[in-house]
Amino acid sequence: MRTLTRRNGGKSASPETGWAPLLEIAILDVFDVMLGAKLRTAIPPDPPLAADFTSMVGLAGDLCGVLSFHCRAASALQITSRMLGMPVTALDETVRDAIGEICNVVAGNFKAKVAGIVNECMLSVPSVISGADYRLYSIVDGERVEVAFVFDGEPVWVTLDLNN
Repeated sequence: MRTLTRRNGGKSASPETGWAPLLEIAILDVFDVMLGAKLRTAIPPDPPLAADFTSMVGLAGDLCGVLSFHCRAASALQITSRMLGMPVTALDETVRDAIGEICNVVAGNFKAKVAGIVNECMLSVPSVISGADYRLYSIVDGERVEVAFVFDGEPVWVTLDLNN
């Protein structure tokens, strides 16, 4: 496997300096462009919050792992409403599709910022879990990065679990 570097506004740095800043830029970009929303950074809570929706996209190739997007129902409805440009009030397939798409675009944006892997890292189709009674455990053996934000007064967060 080649040595990976990351791009941040045209500047490169090694992954050893941390994946969190790159992940933060990816989600901030996606929410700004797709939803016209400015996120506020937050400190990830310990223990983690319970999410009503989790979407996951697998990464395979030179960068292996799982990128997950988590939010509560209120955020999921607001995200979907902004994506569609109309109010959405039902937690249905449309909301699951929107949350899956947000995760997919964040994963793609993140991948595009890592120099040298655009064609050497594939993304899976997003999977979405919904409900109030689940815990997600990743079995990857490597680094875990979590970034948290506030969107319309509600928490949203992204985790990146990378294999060594």
